[in-house]
Formats: sequence, structure tokens, C-alpha cells
Amino acid sequence: METTTSEKEAQKKVQKLCIILSKGSLDMVYPAFILATTGAAMGMEVHMFFTFWGLDAVVKRKVENLKISAVGNPSLGLPSLLGVLPGMSGMVTRMMTKRFKELKVPTVYELIKQAKDLGVRLHACSTTMTAMGIKESDLIPEVEDVVGASTFLSIAEGGQVIFI
Repeated sequence: METTTSEKEAQKKVQKLCIILSKGSLDMVYPAFILATTGAAMGMEVHMFFTFWGLDAVVKRKVENLKISAVGNPSLGLPSLLGVLPGMSGMVTRMMTKRFKELKVPTVYELIKQAKDLGVRLHACSTTMTAMGIKESDLIPEVEDVVGASTFLSIAEGGQVIFI
């Protein structure tokens, strides 16, 4: 049986998705994990690289306490300057968390578990960990390994890379 043009095009589609997460706020972590789980559910090989504040998503003491970034977020209906006021980020986080709970949106940690169940591979940045004083024992058990940028770029070779 001959392969059609559309089948050839489908075969050329990205089969590997690599997400670099450099931000640790809820409004950045959720999209990263939604993309990761969706890609994995579609049969893609998915890798996530956590660097700088993105590491907060995989650090035991921080993963359940992520906040939304209120500063400069126009979708919150707040002028940017209000976001710097004490307590505003916490208030908006509580509002979003309550709404997500009502909508039955999984928590970040539940998304991480779903991602792992789907085969998503989680990599922590060794350089950032050293710079921020984070030890391997500080990471959630779902993190597969600690690698440098060159190793991650080797892993990402031939894949679609998304930077968040």
C-alpha cells in the first residue's frame, strides 16, 4: 500500500517536544504542563527542563505554594502597579486556585503526576541548582535527573523546543 502525501506530512510532524520552564508562577507552570501532557497523550516524546525560577515547580517545599504573577498581567483586570502592592499576588492566587478547584482543574502536583504517568521526562538544571543552593534531595521524586544545558540541548535535538 502506497503512503499518501497527507500521511507523509503527518510522519514529518514533530515527534519530540521539549519545554524549557524558566518561570515558577502558576500562570507559567500550568501552560507548560498542559502542553507537556497534551503532547505526551498525542504520542510525542516529551521532555521538560526546569531552570531558574522554573525549578520552583519541582522543589518539594515550593511546588504546592506557587503563586500567580500579578505584576503586568492584564488578564487579571488589575492595573500593573496594583500587582506590586503587598498581598495582591496572594489574593489573586487564592482567587485563581478557588476557580480552578470549582472547575476541577488538577493542581500543579496532580499535573506533574499525570505528566509522569504519560511518560513525560523531567530534568532539573544543574547550573541553576548550584547557583540557588538547591540539592537533589530538595527535588520532588518525579524529577528524573539533573543535567546541564548542553545535555538538555542534546536531548532536545530534532524536537520542537518551547521556552516559557
